[in-house]
Amino acid sequence: MTTHSAIAATGLRKSFGDHVVLDGLDLNVPPGTVFSLLGANGAGKTTTVKILSTLVKADGGSARVDGHDIAAEPDAVRAAIGVTGQFSAVDNLLTGEENLRLMADLNHLGRAEGRRRAADLLDQFDLADAAGKSASTYSGGMRRRLDLAMTLVGSPRVIFLDEPTAGLDPRSRRGMWQIVRDLVAGGVTIFLTTQYLEEADELADRIAVLDHGRLVAEGTAAELKRRIPGGHVLLRLADAPGVEAAVGDLGQLSRDNGSFALRVPSDGSVRALKDLLDRLEDRAVEVSELSVHTPDLDDVFLALTGNSTNEKVSAR
Repeated sequence: MTTHSAIAATGLRKSFGDHVVLDGLDLNVPPGTVFSLLGANGAGKTTTVKILSTLVKADGGSARVDGHDIAAEPDAVRAAIGVTGQFSAVDNLLTGEENLRLMADLNHLGRAEGRRRAADLLDQFDLADAAGKSASTYSGGMRRRLDLAMTLVGSPRVIFLDEPTAGLDPRSRRGMWQIVRDLVAGGVTIFLTTQYLEEADELADRIAVLDHGRLVAEGTAAELKRRIPGGHVLLRLADAPGVEAAVGDLGQLSRDNGSFALRVPSDGSVRALKDLLDRLEDRAVEVSELSVHTPDLDDVFLALTGNSTNEKVSAR
């Protein structure tokens, strides 16, 4: 049995008038992973999500979601996916349980099955104690959990999360991160857009950077960081002779005044670290402490797109 990609797109194009939003986008998302799409305002992220979730038609190219063609089989795609947008779909006039049972009705679940599914999700998202309370009384974190629970009523295999933790406090954000991890552990595929680069770094198996409708980079967080200059290894050595020996062997290095420490330019890869340690061992240089410092995703984004940190990510 051949395992298909959860999401596969080839040459997706979309324009609004003379404005090109997507210019030949290729994607390949393995099942049971978190794929994060980053980009500045207007880069095309939300348009990508709308096309893949069948809300907007592409002008060119093709895509399949959960094995179904988005143009030829839109109903099958919709049956396989869930979408949690930037703005909550929770009905404030209903209780948490009523919101979930409404979604069960919309997913054509029977009465008994709908009640069971709602109860299970209330337990899973730690909302059982608030099940009978109006959603208008929920905190931001509770509303976001309820919103995601409503997305899961139909047991989607692919979920599009558009800024799932926007506006949440750090504790609630980390709670949502754990929910995402649990979903992926259960085999769900997550397509994530986020304004928090830390979130992509924490959750995503692979990250793609979209700039003016084109992918300018894709890889793991570590792979993307290694592409940017500025990475180094900080070595703390046992004594001054060790510093002198290391400098003599490794060449021009950045030396911290007043300490037995050196900064060695490095991409932080395993091979580079092994080569560095082998060279120090050959010179009988004793290393008391070693730490790897790589550029963060902020640096990656700025280098790849030229956008300032204030405008670099948004789900628009």
